[in-house]
Parts: sequence; C-alpha cells; structure tokens
Amino acid sequence: MKKIFVIALIGLAFRTASSVQAQKIELTPVWETDTTLRTPESVFFEPGKKVLYVACINGGPSLENKGSYIAKVGLDGKVMQMKFTENLNSTKGMGVLGNKLYVTEMTQVVEIALATGKILNRYPVEGAKFLNDIAVDAKKGVVYITDSGNGKVWALTGGKTSLVLEGAPLKGTNGLLVENGQVLIGNGDGSLLSMNPTTKELSTIAKVSGGIDGIVALGNKQYIVTEWGGKIWHVQADGSTELKLDTSKEKINSADIGYNPATKTLFVPTFFHNTVKAYSLK
Repeated sequence: MKKIFVIALIGLAFRTASSVQAQKIELTPVWETDTTLRTPESVFFEPGKKVLYVACINGGPSLENKGSYIAKVGLDGKVMQMKFTENLNSTKGMGVLGNKLYVTEMTQVVEIALATGKILNRYPVEGAKFLNDIAVDAKKGVVYITDSGNGKVWALTGGKTSLVLEGAPLKGTNGLLVENGQVLIGNGDGSLLSMNPTTKELSTIAKVSGGIDGIVALGNKQYIVTEWGGKIWHVQADGSTELKLDTSKEKINSADIGYNPATKTLFVPTFFHNTVKAYSLK
C-alpha cells in the first residue's frame, strides 16, 4: 500500500510539473491610453500607490534631449499627472527602493521622491554611453542598471556606483529583473540570462529572436519578455518560448513592460505609437 501511495505521489508531481511547463497564456487587450504620452519607453507598476509610472523620452534618446518626463497613469489607463517629474534626459528604465523612484538618464541615474516627484539626487555612471533598464534588490538595497552602449551591468548602492559585470557574452544589455536573489538580464542577442550576483556566474534561461527590452516574472519560472520592435514572448519553465504578439508590421513597438500580478495585467509602452496598452494574461 505504501509503495502504491509513493508511486501515486510521484505521478502527481510529474503531471503538475508538466502542466506548469505546458501552461498556455493569451494576451487580451483591456485598454489603451490616449496619445498624449510622448515616446513612452518604460512602465513601472507601483503596488503601494496602485499607479503606473511611465518614462516618456519625448523625442530621441540623446544627451541633448532635456525634455523627458515621468507621467503618472491610473490602472484604468487615464493619465493622472502628465509631468510628475520633468526636465529629464532621455528617461528609460525605472525601479523603486523604499520611498524613492530611480530612473535612468543617458549617463546617470536620477533619484526621485515618490511622494512629490522632486528630484533628490543624480548619480553619474563612469564611462556610460546609453543607460537603459533598472531593477531593484530591495533586500540588499541594490539598484542594478544596464548600459546598452557598453554591454555592462552596474550597481548603485548607498549612493555609490560600481561595475558588476562586463564582457562576453554581454552585448547590448537592456532588460533587467531581480527574482529570488538572481539578476535576470535581457541580452542584445536575444538571450535571457540569469546572473548570480555573488559569483557573477551566468546561465542562459531562454532565447528569442532579438534583443530583450522588458522582463516580468509570472511565477513558476515563467516570464514575459519583449523585443522593442514589437514582439512579446512567453518564456516557459523549460526554457521554451512562444510568440504571443507581434505588432512589428504595424510599427507598434513593445518596449520596457510593467506587470500587476494581482490582476495579471501587462502594461506595454508603444514608444513611437505614443500610448501604453494594457493586456490581460489568461
């Protein structure tokens, strides 16, 4: 009897694991903002305030662009405050640590008060060319940053920046995510990499057709990743990938995404299309 029970448990575990790996999702459109958001590159869902912060480049990503801003958008797609923070330089990735919002500019990281939108500090990154995404390890108080121009990963800790990793296979590093003590990196060759922050050891989780801009975790080692050109992929637990949406022919981009796990809603900034689109994941 005991042997039969053990065999049954093993069979159940196998079926459960298989169902996780084979899980299918569909993206169903929920809403789209109006086109007043100018060149939105990144969306960050802030669960405490239940709002979306949208980094709007408002033009081209260059050192000369000082007209970028952060907008606040409601979970219904309505713009609450067009310029929560303004006079920024080519804003892209965002992350929150404590009561502060961190945003990349071209060569530095901006620290913003969540309560007021006031700029508190700017932290230059030595030799930076094109700072892009941000991910935060709240437990360790570390803000990770990618430099797509140099293929590097940096860290901001206690007001000081330090180089974390550079060199092959890193190239065109963009999307970032901190999950279970690991740092996930969207590489320019389409590889989704996982880095052990202590040993700096890299492993490959999956690979898609182009450079990875945004990464969000769905749980059970599953992810949604985006390519800036307009492709959205589902990465399953076994590393297999499935293209869920391709708007590249319509020239609608899919940049650095946000995600609300409570409602399973994905938020996609469309860059030159000047909107944020929300999709339900089912």
